[in-house]
Amino acid sequence: MQAEQVKQILESQLENCTVTTAGEGCDFQVAVVGELFEGLRPVKCQQLVYACLNEYIANGTIHALTIKTYTPAQWEAAQN
Repeated sequence: MQAEQVKQILESQLENCTVTTAGEGCDFQVAVVGELFEGLRPVKCQQLVYACLNEYIANGTIHALTIKTYTPAQWEAAQN
């Protein structure tokens, strides 16, 4: 699997989110920015992302996944 494929899967399932991916093979890092994370605990945010990729994790296509989630305000603050 390629990082671009991971990005497409996440963007198709997480509405109005911006996704940045890195990695290759079966090891990926993703950063997801979206309003849907507003007011959620970090674990819940990660669960939303995992749910989109669960089938690929279960079948071994994705072996390692690092997830960072941000609201737009958190993302903007992280960039400064």
